[in-house]
Amino acid sequence: MSVRQIIAMGGGGFSMEPENPLLDQYILKQSMKDLPKVCFVPTASGDQNQYIERFYDAFHTQPCVPDHLALFDPHFHDLEDFVLSQDILYVGGGSTRNLLVLWKEWGLDSIIRKAYGNGTILAGLSAGAICWFEEGLTDPMNAPLYKLNGLGFLQGSCCPHYDGEEKRRPAYKEHILSGKMKAGYGLDDGAAIHFINEKIYKILSSRQDAKAFFVKKSEDSVYEEEKIPLYLGEQ
Repeated sequence: MSVRQIIAMGGGGFSMEPENPLLDQYILKQSMKDLPKVCFVPTASGDQNQYIERFYDAFHTQPCVPDHLALFDPHFHDLEDFVLSQDILYVGGGSTRNLLVLWKEWGLDSIIRKAYGNGTILAGLSAGAICWFEEGLTDPMNAPLYKLNGLGFLQGSCCPHYDGEEKRRPAYKEHILSGKMKAGYGLDDGAAIHFINEKIYKILSSRQDAKAFFVKKSEDSVYEEEKIPLYLGEQ
């Protein structure tokens, strides 16, 4: 039976920390292959060309075989065969809602679920972290943050950019206090949680001050249980 792995990042990686490859290198090492096939999935950004180019710039310097999955300008012949051939799916940030709508339209959500069950590592930041959970806190342009249902591979909820965007933390706590959202994880930029078979295996970070929190309702208040990550720079 294949080991199922998800690495959810609050922020960081090549798109937010181009001079700090620690999280990206950690993701690659989990495949246990000398040259893992890593596929960038930029759906949430509308397959933005600059985002795709930045991925290749970063990963061409790493021990891997990089590729990308574009839905707006596809270069695959068979979507399922292409996805199932990858060792790692690395999902970028952007609009979580748009990502989920497009994935379902293409049947990609079901294909990714199959790949996950087969042992393909799922990773991503921001929208690429939210999507794996039952629920996530997302931010439409010029509108209040709101709850969004994800794919439900992982139980509970997720809030990325916990320290990077000032509205995130208070909105997440308010949603949990009011019962609008399930308990879950607040992830600073640079912090990540590595799940194996849907259980926390390791909490890690690309910078020393990045933290993760388990956030839950406790009677009439919200309790944040601080999780101190393993700083990857000290390994």
